[in-house]
Amino acid sequence: MAVAPMLAERPPLHVRWLGRVRYRDALALQQGLHRTPGHDHLLLLEHPKVFTLGIRADMEHILVPPAEVGAELERADRGGDVTYHGPGQLVGYPILTVPGAGGPGSKPGTPAFVASVEQLVIDAVATLGVTAGRLAEFPGVWVEPDGFEPRKIAAVGVRLTRGRSMHGFALNVDPDMEMFRAIVPCGIADRPVTSLAAEGVTVTMAEVVDIVARLAAERWGSGGVDRADVVWRTSAADLSPFSRGEGPGENAQRVPDGLQGAAAEGTSARLLSRLADAGVDQSVSISARKPDWMRARFKITDDYRRLKRTLRDLDLVTVCEEAGCPNIFECWSDGTATFMINGERCTRACGFCLVDTRHPQALDPGEPERVAEAVLRMDLAHAVVTAVARDDLGDGGAAAFAATIRAVRARRPGTAVEVLIPDCKGDPDALGVIFDARPDVLNHNMETVARLQRAVRPSASYARSLAVLARAKEVGLVTKSSLIVGLGETDDEVVEVLADLAAVGCDIVTVGQYLRPTTHHLPVVRWWTPDELSRVAAIGEAMGIGHVEASPLTRSSYHARQSASAVRDTPVAVGRPG
Repeated sequence: MAVAPMLAERPPLHVRWLGRVRYRDALALQQGLHRTPGHDHLLLLEHPKVFTLGIRADMEHILVPPAEVGAELERADRGGDVTYHGPGQLVGYPILTVPGAGGPGSKPGTPAFVASVEQLVIDAVATLGVTAGRLAEFPGVWVEPDGFEPRKIAAVGVRLTRGRSMHGFALNVDPDMEMFRAIVPCGIADRPVTSLAAEGVTVTMAEVVDIVARLAAERWGSGGVDRADVVWRTSAADLSPFSRGEGPGENAQRVPDGLQGAAAEGTSARLLSRLADAGVDQSVSISARKPDWMRARFKITDDYRRLKRTLRDLDLVTVCEEAGCPNIFECWSDGTATFMINGERCTRACGFCLVDTRHPQALDPGEPERVAEAVLRMDLAHAVVTAVARDDLGDGGAAAFAATIRAVRARRPGTAVEVLIPDCKGDPDALGVIFDARPDVLNHNMETVARLQRAVRPSASYARSLAVLARAKEVGLVTKSSLIVGLGETDDEVVEVLADLAAVGCDIVTVGQYLRPTTHHLPVVRWWTPDELSRVAAIGEAMGIGHVEASPLTRSSYHARQSASAVRDTPVAVGRPG
């Protein structure tokens, strides 16, 4: 069924397949996207098992305690009653500017948009041979709505505020249907729930995603469409396993001819297989001569020596050394450094990072005060504090960030404090501890494009990282993120990440060329030129990002003071900070 677009002129539609995403992360991401007009997104994903409660939900409609069936329980800011989401169910969240839903007198836009979402699902299942429609008394999409036993195949619930939509639909592809027996779905006790599989349709999640994405592009994509997936497709297998560390390639360890050189140099077959599954099949030898623009200046100055002595005297660790940053001499000679707290051993093993991944040690309670003492001795105007990931800690190390921010401000109140944080597993309470300390800049790195997430940082999540930035922006912090390029991404994919960062209100983005720290790490696939990265910066700023720092040797904390000043529209002092 051909569908006319809802609006003749609208922003590009960014279609994103995000894999498996916890409900709380998806909700925070939706809220962040909703706050930024001028960006339209369709998020397609699965949730782990979760029961969600609408604002009018009746708790008596939860028949079995969620923990007994391995489900979470979350409250949502949508209408309706209790619903179930889980693996095998395609969830779609259109976050769009909706015509006729922008204020008083615009209520006709709301039912029209709900009907549009329902029609998208009706058309999608019709493509698969299932006849579905609406029931006048109940929302959603129903199989044989005029028959003897209408069956609900998709729940639909949206919220429209300030002319923007949130929430959407949940289409049952092949979920565990027993989970619906633990609740009264949508508060409707006398109507059964069904799925594509139960209706005799054998189809993969990948195929359903493709159908829905195509139909959504026809319906809402009159301003253009781009699509990015956090997973790759080399077979007809379900997309969802890739985003949780399973699926083809994990055991097969397929290394194509173009990556055999990296394998011979010592890169593990697992890392290279993940790249191959992502469509990367070539690399640059670690022994190949680097372009001239990748040669960092080596210059040991008196200031560099003084800073090194200060850090050693205080028994502090810097990410400058631990991560092998190419700008260490420039930054240290300028009297700036990025302090690394919470120890020097990380609980994650990202394919690009040199930081130690042995079992972490106990936290040092005196570390925040020593960082503050170093900031005072160095007379810094802008201090950057980062940390290894500490998934072994209940708060992911959040309390130590807050303690360090407070310690620095107590010792040198005029110093701006920037923090580069891990995702703390998306825990709102842990993130709130850091946010409440009010860092001057809150940095959390995306690192790479959607398609390469599992290959580059398998323990992280593209959606969760965007959600962290969205949460920080919601509480009024200046937000920042970083990308490393040269791992096999395309130009368009970099632009897609910038679009997502702009849509969650990210203020500062840094983009720099990946340098392979050892033969055991992911190989370099491409060298980006200075001109190409300059164009990336211009594109990002044209999208609304306040400042984009992009050059071959740029890293997360490179020119951090200048970048923060740029988004605050204040002048930057020339020379040493202080």
